[in-house]
Amino acid sequence: MARSASRPSGVVKRRGAAKEPRMHVVATIAFDGISPFHLSVPCVVFGEDRSDGGVPAFDFRVCSIEPGPLSTTAGFSIAATHGLDALGDADIIIVPSWRDPHEDPPAALLDALRIAHARGALLVGLCLGAFVLGAAGLLDGRPATTHWAWTGDFARRFPNVKVDPQVLYVDDGDILTSAGTAAGLDCCLHVVRKLCGAQSASFVARRLVVPPHRQGGQAQYVQQPMPQDMRGNRLSALIDWVNGSLDASHTLDSLAARAAMSRRTFTRHFKAATGTTVGAWLLSQRLARAQQLLESTDESIESIAGMAGFGSTASLRQHFTDAFRTSPSAWRREFRGV
Repeated sequence: MARSASRPSGVVKRRGAAKEPRMHVVATIAFDGISPFHLSVPCVVFGEDRSDGGVPAFDFRVCSIEPGPLSTTAGFSIAATHGLDALGDADIIIVPSWRDPHEDPPAALLDALRIAHARGALLVGLCLGAFVLGAAGLLDGRPATTHWAWTGDFARRFPNVKVDPQVLYVDDGDILTSAGTAAGLDCCLHVVRKLCGAQSASFVARRLVVPPHRQGGQAQYVQQPMPQDMRGNRLSALIDWVNGSLDASHTLDSLAARAAMSRRTFTRHFKAATGTTVGAWLLSQRLARAQQLLESTDESIESIAGMAGFGSTASLRQHFTDAFRTSPSAWRREFRGV
């Protein structure tokens, strides 16, 4: 399950309106034999100017662990303008993958990651990039994930890591790991949300035409996709309707009835479509709605509890603290400096 530290990692605290947040330095690791898709994920999230949507700019760097042009799995080569020395002042370091889970990463890279972690940088291992963080000894005693096809190998190689093979990504405060391919995009959008808030993450997601936020605890591999028939269309419409009416009281029985399915059939198809239960999905959507309202409105905590469908302030505080290890009020202060 995704976890957050006691406050959003990397958020610059503001006292008063005079101080501007400094630009975050984001560095991603490149290497010979890299997959262009995996490299492109942090590049497209952090490396493009989206100031027209109010998204803060990042000082983005691609840092090569080897000199010269780098080959890719797609048959073309790339040239990175930075080396490992550019990690020295990076706030966020992303390892977008690794070329071979059985190959030990170079010692210089592992040393650089250890030094960065010791000084407080946020480290992100996407897909097989988790193997690199594991090889650096940075995941010992921590929860982590990687691509579902490699979680068995990962667990055998790093027995001191608490591997979760089911989730999209794991946020353990100052270190994040993700499953493969598209889950890396979810993880990077989650980092944008941690650093800049829900509105910035939603704007980036809209530009990329992807869902604005998927909780890390969602299943990374859904074995039975939703069939393209009337039941699938009804369920899709139902999910959209629930997202627009989270303040209403929803139950498994009421949603099954609205979808014109039996309780059992609805439960089966909902799990196939979302990878989770109705209750867990509702809670994650309500928490995401509460985060957005805390970050972007001046509504009271009591009003937000009602708007997000928690029913009471006490319920919101309890669920929020369980999920994010901080209170709604503290979350608002960290994101808005108020």
